[in-house]
Amino acid sequence: MPPRRAVTGRSQEPRQRYAEELRLLRAQKGDSLRQLGDALGWDWSLFGKMESGQTIGGPEVAEALDQYYGTTGLLLTLWELAAADPTQFRERYRRYMTLEAEAMSMWHYAVSALPGLLQTGSYARDLLSVGGSSDEELTRHVQARVGRRELLDDDEAPRFRTILSEAVLRTPLADAEEWREQLEHLLTMGDRPHVMVQVVRQESGLHALTNTDTMFLRLPDGRTVAWVETGYSGELVEETAAVERLQLSYDLVRDLALSPVESGKFIRQMLEEASCEPST
Repeated sequence: MPPRRAVTGRSQEPRQRYAEELRLLRAQKGDSLRQLGDALGWDWSLFGKMESGQTIGGPEVAEALDQYYGTTGLLLTLWELAAADPTQFRERYRRYMTLEAEAMSMWHYAVSALPGLLQTGSYARDLLSVGGSSDEELTRHVQARVGRRELLDDDEAPRFRTILSEAVLRTPLADAEEWREQLEHLLTMGDRPHVMVQVVRQESGLHALTNTDTMFLRLPDGRTVAWVETGYSGELVEETAAVERLQLSYDLVRDLALSPVESGKFIRQMLEEASCEPST
């Protein structure tokens, strides 16, 4: 039996429905994109991209549009549905990357792999190759990953803290020399005044972020957002209460972690052990 057609004839796919509603409301208002941009203080091209489905924008834009059109939360609700749609992972990640570039400070917790900002090219290649990308795709993705490290090289680089599960350091690369280079790079980055590396030992036991790879971004407007990721998907968390719950969990994990100095000693111990192993 074919699926029932919606009574309104409108799309039931969250992203498309959101774009349709935006186009309809602007048409009813009789505004051009430029007029809409002037009225709300955003570049008019943003609204064009939202209406064409290229982006869903942020919740603050949806709220402003609700107020402008007098739709009382309708657009914010549609935005939430579009943002929660698992097929929109790439869109959410693009928005995260934009926010990351603006962040004043970043706090990270790693479950099983080093954060991209601290990865060498060899580490990034081995990690990304697990996904089965073609050689061309893999090269492009590795270049993009390594390019992100420039964020910490800038004179006005944000403060960055990462707390690594000990499992991260117990999972070496297949090539022993490349693994030693990665550990050396980690120590070098940890010596920078704006970068802090800490380790949570396995003996600390289970904790609130045991299976949750998390990045917090402190933005120029004072807000904090979080990116929560697994090996298969990611979610951008912007709702204040949800972010605060994650931050509490992060604070509890930080209490369990070795100090930056002790963490550096532990990483050097890993490097010494790796250097003693025969190369294959």
